[in-house]
Amino acid sequence: MTDCRFCRAPLTRTFVDLGRAPLSNAFLSEERLQLPEAHYPLHAYVCDNCLLVQLAEFASPETIFGGYLYFSSYSDVWLRHAEAYAARIIERLRLDASSLVVEVASNDGYLLQYFRQGGINVLGVEPAANIADVARAKGIATEVAFFGVTTARRLAAARQADLICANNVLAHVPGLNDFVAGLAILLKPLGTITVEFPHLLRLIAERQFDTIYHEHFSYFSLLSLDRVFAHHDLTVVDVDRLTTHGGSLRIHACHSTAGRQRTVRFHEVLAEELAAGLGDAATYERFGAAVIDVKCDVLEFLISARRDGKTVVGYGAPAKGNTLLNYCGVGPELMRFTVDRSPHKQGRYLPGSQIPIFAPEHILTVRPDYVFILPWNLRAEIVEQMHAVREWGGRFVVPIPRVAVL
Repeated sequence: MTDCRFCRAPLTRTFVDLGRAPLSNAFLSEERLQLPEAHYPLHAYVCDNCLLVQLAEFASPETIFGGYLYFSSYSDVWLRHAEAYAARIIERLRLDASSLVVEVASNDGYLLQYFRQGGINVLGVEPAANIADVARAKGIATEVAFFGVTTARRLAAARQADLICANNVLAHVPGLNDFVAGLAILLKPLGTITVEFPHLLRLIAERQFDTIYHEHFSYFSLLSLDRVFAHHDLTVVDVDRLTTHGGSLRIHACHSTAGRQRTVRFHEVLAEELAAGLGDAATYERFGAAVIDVKCDVLEFLISARRDGKTVVGYGAPAKGNTLLNYCGVGPELMRFTVDRSPHKQGRYLPGSQIPIFAPEHILTVRPDYVFILPWNLRAEIVEQMHAVREWGGRFVVPIPRVAVL
């Protein structure tokens, strides 16, 4: 039996069971297509005690993030989001040349570059050495390390941070208590932590089951995250609602000794979660039936398109797309290929489904009837970039929260 990674209570209640799947970012070279792929259970539980939704750990972070192929800077929408956040938080916290901003899981420097442009000292902490090299090439000082108490103590011995940013990383952390304890160590007594994460309430309401994959160990509500932070003497004082990743939250936290008061927005989000039943573990069990409905809808669309002689191709090679395709049992027979802007993915194959990945221009050559958008949270950006698809009567399709032809 698996125990909760936060409170150590036994996990007995299923949130959703998606069967077995390969690691979502374990893209395949052509030489590896004939070799067996490792598949791991993709079974999410909810803790009856602390209400944290989570997967068991089957692959180590070293396995997941060694040679990682996700680069944040390949999304224009995400870059605009990062730039806007940097401008607002610099003004809000009155950051200047004497300040230090640390981003945990800083990727390719997509965010810290905007602080650096403002003359603010920055430091990235990124476990994937290949991605850290890209950030360093931009002039972003970057430590190659997994973040936790040990790394935090080493960095804090030199200097503590005025602001620590952690965007879409908390879900990737198997050692949750070690990570949050590290945040407290690295933060100045009056400093601020901001953490962005996909909101569990939106995941449930919008049937976003494809955001569940092995690289995401935990799935947070404000209710569960607040308990984790409080355990480490950190207080969540404010919450921003975000549209990113299908609906996210950005929490603002500080040392409990800082004495800051919680905002109205914090209490509003918490009240919304409680009204939706997230305070009752039994609520979570109903999610599995909604996921089965999505699977049926996706397969009905793809099978009908094939029988009608229509060509369907994908756009994007995100982790969420691999969860969707593997759970639904979709391969090249139903989706001929997919495309991605990242040259690091082009020429490879999706894990499990073994669908080939090309550059986006390949769609203009093939002229398919349907372009199935796997990173559905970026659909506006993708439809704009690929507007030429409309010229030959092609249409776009999104699978979440339900299959829709745009």
